[in-house]
Amino acid sequence: MNIQSILAVTDLSGQGNRTVFRAAVLAAQHRALLKIIYAPKDFIACENADAGEGVRRLAAEVHTRFGILVKNVSDTSGRLEAIAEEAQWVDMLVIGEHREKSAKAFFCGQPIERLLRVVPCPILLARLEVFHRYRRILVAVDFTPESRKLVKLAWSLDSDAQVELFHALNTMHEGKLRYADVSEQAIRAYRHESMRDAHERIFSLSDSSNARRNRVVAAIGKGDAARQAVVQQQHANADLLVVGKRRSSAFTDFLFGSIAQRVLWWSSRDVLLVPHDLRIDPKTEVAASSARPIRREQVAVGQRRRAA
Repeated sequence: MNIQSILAVTDLSGQGNRTVFRAAVLAAQHRALLKIIYAPKDFIACENADAGEGVRRLAAEVHTRFGILVKNVSDTSGRLEAIAEEAQWVDMLVIGEHREKSAKAFFCGQPIERLLRVVPCPILLARLEVFHRYRRILVAVDFTPESRKLVKLAWSLDSDAQVELFHALNTMHEGKLRYADVSEQAIRAYRHESMRDAHERIFSLSDSSNARRNRVVAAIGKGDAARQAVVQQQHANADLLVVGKRRSSAFTDFLFGSIAQRVLWWSSRDVLLVPHDLRIDPKTEVAASSARPIRREQVAVGQRRRAA
């Protein structure tokens, strides 16, 4: 994935600025533009006379510290809609932990869940203190075509990071076999075949990039995919967990939830949520970008880069 611009959301607190510093590290790696937007912790729109100046000071600090191009977004209303609008024009959105306690959050989901429904780019939930680049990245795969996208994205995040692929075998089928009075021998044979098939498929994913093969490992677990992915993230000491998310309505998420949602709330480390319909193929991205209307700020940034 070619990351050219990143949007970081901060409430200007020490913890809130973790998002900015994590985004800055990624922007420095990819020589990308970093945009900083202010939002209060609860995302309730309010007038903050000091927010604009605070964002400008932070942008100047980040520019000096990381040597990257930084733009402060003038909208300081703190509205979730303003963030969603700005995120339409970037390749990654980085936000911090925001827990809302309201009827809207109960029925429609937390702010990050609401953003997932409308933002086209991956969303990084940054929880950890930023001491270094990502060293270990865990990718939860389910062997759908979208899994290959997740692996490619993880490889592109940091060329020096160790990437681990993880798949959790569903044990529900074994339960159904037992309920149907299938013999224990047949169940063991089924379990062995499932494990062998999973090993072959995960090897196929890890083998898709010869350049990274020596830094890719794989693991297979059993049970609930979300819980096992979080356990594996802790076991592997992975800084970042990458997981895919299908777009769904608030009503569907409220009734059924998703693996990505459970991972989001069970994990205590950084999580990257990737929309299943994300386009990461360069040719596709070029075609898609040519179809978009060009904003003045994008042209200006491009001109500055060429001048540099």
